[in-house]
Amino acid sequence: MIVRSSKDLGAAVKARRKALGLDQGSLATKVGVSRQWIGALEQGKPGAELALVLRTLRTLELPLAIGEPLLAREGEGPAVDIDAIVARARQGG
Repeated sequence: MIVRSSKDLGAAVKARRKALGLDQGSLATKVGVSRQWIGALEQGKPGAELALVLRTLRTLELPLAIGEPLLAREGEGPAVDIDAIVARARQGG
């Protein structure tokens, strides 16, 4: 799943929590936050402290990948290869 918004992140956290059979209170205890904080994160409310979000992802064993190429979604056309564009520009073509 590609996370594009705080709502996407919240949905991923909620789905993983449920898949692990945890309620919000149990996850909150493991992470060291309140149940309300977990609820707000799952609802996609912006402004959650990054360190706590990362701790939550680590607790749920949800990987966070940065720098992976984004694939074009169906119907959007081909993905842009920026490296190829830069290489052509350097070659004068």
